[in-house]
Amino acid sequence: MKAGRVDWVDTAKGICIIFVVMMHSVLGVEAAAGGTGWMHTIVAFAAPFRMPDFFLISGLFLANVITRDWKLYLDRKVVHFAYFYVLWMTIQFAVKAPVFMGDLGAAGTLEFYFLSFVQPFGTLWFIYMLPVFFLVCKLAHDCRVPWQLMLAAGALLQIAPIHTGWLLVDEFASRFVYFYAGYIFAPQIFKLADWARERINVSLAYLIGWGIVNGGLVYLGWAHLPGIALALGAAGAAAIILTSALIVKAGQMNFLRHFGENSIVIYLAFFFPMGVTRVVLLKLGIFDTGTASLIVTIVACVSPMILFWMIRMTNLGWFLFKRPEWAYLGGTFGRKNQPQAAE
Repeated sequence: MKAGRVDWVDTAKGICIIFVVMMHSVLGVEAAAGGTGWMHTIVAFAAPFRMPDFFLISGLFLANVITRDWKLYLDRKVVHFAYFYVLWMTIQFAVKAPVFMGDLGAAGTLEFYFLSFVQPFGTLWFIYMLPVFFLVCKLAHDCRVPWQLMLAAGALLQIAPIHTGWLLVDEFASRFVYFYAGYIFAPQIFKLADWARERINVSLAYLIGWGIVNGGLVYLGWAHLPGIALALGAAGAAAIILTSALIVKAGQMNFLRHFGENSIVIYLAFFFPMGVTRVVLLKLGIFDTGTASLIVTIVACVSPMILFWMIRMTNLGWFLFKRPEWAYLGGTFGRKNQPQAAE
């Protein structure tokens, strides 16, 4: 472990961010190509657990900071993500503005931009939702709401068929239970990772059984059903934890840990190389849809890391991944606010 970081947690984040980028890359290529490819099966398999695990891991370390005073808490858990959301939402919007102008006109485009402050924009909805979850957990903690009640409410929201069309409402209902479970059950989750390292054969047997059940329910079209979706999200999160612990135990695939350590960098910046690579490959027309999707996924994951490395080497454009001093709440709380995954 590096100081302040946990190896299997970063590895799990790395797996999750790859699945997230893969989903956007594959579906984008397939939509543009007008057909599905062989990677569609992988995306469908990961759908039940891709975001549940990401949110569960995001809540793991909340207990370490939830007792902080409100000013510091808001700075680290709300303003931090709000800065990156507004910045990268504006960047993405600027890139796509010509398309919006053609479809909506100047007034409609401007209205759409301001709407994005209350309706999460594009791929950035995860960054938008995290501060909301942090706020709700802090309020519940300070108001001494029993954790059992919060967890039960989150589970009921996830099971309920809530589809309002507003991402803030729909995604909160669908994802909060996983984030809160990561916060409440963090000690048990860390014990599970330790348990997996000592019981490799049992862990592998669980992963095989889980894979069969998860894949079977996805194939039958039942994975999204109320109750089943919640169970698959929890089981899939456990599977990623076991997988990450075993990968670290084996000392292999260190790139996953590196990706996870900088998952926010990838999440914020993958959209542009993804779009450019998709356009180029489809114009060339030399790859099938599945292979083109794989190439787009790889480029979209690696390119942000290259950009991050160049910024660190040149100290140019550092504000893209590091908050400037003026973006701190009520003064500077530290100058080493390096870009970090949701913790």
